[in-house]
Amino acid sequence: MRFARRLVWVVSLALAAGPAAAGSVWVASQQGARATRIERPDGARVAEVGAAVAVASSPAVVTAAPGGRLYLSHPDGRAITVIAADGASRQWPVPGQPFGLAADPDGRSLYVGDWSGNRVLRLSAETGAVEAEVAVGRDPAGLTLGANGRLYVAEREGRSVGVVDTARMARIAGIPVGDGPFALAYDPVRDRVYVANVRSNDLSVIDAGALKPVATVPVGASPYGVAISPDGRRVVVTNQHAGTVSIVDAEALAVAATVPVGRYPEGVAILGDRAYVANWFSDDVSVIDLATLRETGRIPVAEGPRTLVADQPAIGEAGR
Repeated sequence: MRFARRLVWVVSLALAAGPAAAGSVWVASQQGARATRIERPDGARVAEVGAAVAVASSPAVVTAAPGGRLYLSHPDGRAITVIAADGASRQWPVPGQPFGLAADPDGRSLYVGDWSGNRVLRLSAETGAVEAEVAVGRDPAGLTLGANGRLYVAEREGRSVGVVDTARMARIAGIPVGDGPFALAYDPVRDRVYVANVRSNDLSVIDAGALKPVATVPVGASPYGVAISPDGRRVVVTNQHAGTVSIVDAEALAVAATVPVGRYPEGVAILGDRAYVANWFSDDVSVIDLATLRETGRIPVAEGPRTLVADQPAIGEAGR
């Protein structure tokens, strides 16, 4: 895989005073060299820009961990950047080409997909030391943790989702999905995994208990990102080439609405009743109200926003 448009991030702790946040979303801008915090304030405003925090160059994926930490993968640099809750950052060298990330909710482990090595590494979340590894399918992209210690891996060139037992670090199943599985998300409400298949323009639905696909939902062109509302009712899929977002009704397993957004929407994160969509070519973030299924506004950010992660208000708070 070619990681086009190298990402360069710059240090900036521009912490603005404002209302108490009800949560926040971090968005990574590739060309603009920024990681910007979008706060969900208490009050009438939908969102406002908060802080920007620095990492090393060329990150691909960002994930959040307990204690207010962020992790970012650097496939070109073969490294992981860690940002602590106080904004301090450090970098870990990682073997292979780190891409997809998933942080264990107990705060002890970080799972890293090695794109070129067709494996998943388990790192110590504190030191970055490699603790174990497991072979998976070709070109592992998105990772997500589910119930019972299972890790789900989008195996893009295998047209499958690999299932890893993290206790044994063993791949215990391969589930067939559509063409080019790239992003996935786990729904604890229905015990499902939703998989965005970027080449077949659809969303695979997996029964996580039975480890088998149960439905396929057609969406827009090149579905690139997926996120699930906290109540499990809505699945939000970004359609990169269509410039839209498909909002899927999880009960009916059908598209309830198609919402136009900016150009080349990629990452998506959900905070409460709002979905936030990174529009790579529009240099902004769309805000979608999941009750009305409408875009309520766009938030300008630095050039080239691509990935997001939700609800990390602790980062930078020590600098206030």
